[in-house]
Amino acid sequence: MLVIVVENVPHRLRGRLAIWLLEVRAGVYVGKVSLKIRDMIWHQVCEGSDSGNAIMAWATNTESGFDFLTWGKNRRIPKEMDGIKLVSFLPESGSDCSAKNS
Repeated sequence: MLVIVVENVPHRLRGRLAIWLLEVRAGVYVGKVSLKIRDMIWHQVCEGSDSGNAIMAWATNTESGFDFLTWGKNRRIPKEMDGIKLVSFLPESGSDCSAKNS
């Protein structure tokens, strides 16, 4: 099983993804493809996403049962801890946790 989620990408990339995968929601694609096709699709996502962002997740033989890759600017970033890939959040831009209200 392969899942790709894209945000703010050109329509041409979304149409290209729809050739190989089923778009179940806007920007959410699912399918079952070979490793070779998965790598080809990811290469097209990285090349064609312009200023957008994407994540690709697939089933694999790991502790969690899946793995994922990300591309582009996003607050969520992959973080590996003790051999397990987790997701960490960057602080919101412009927010200052140390500022006190007067």
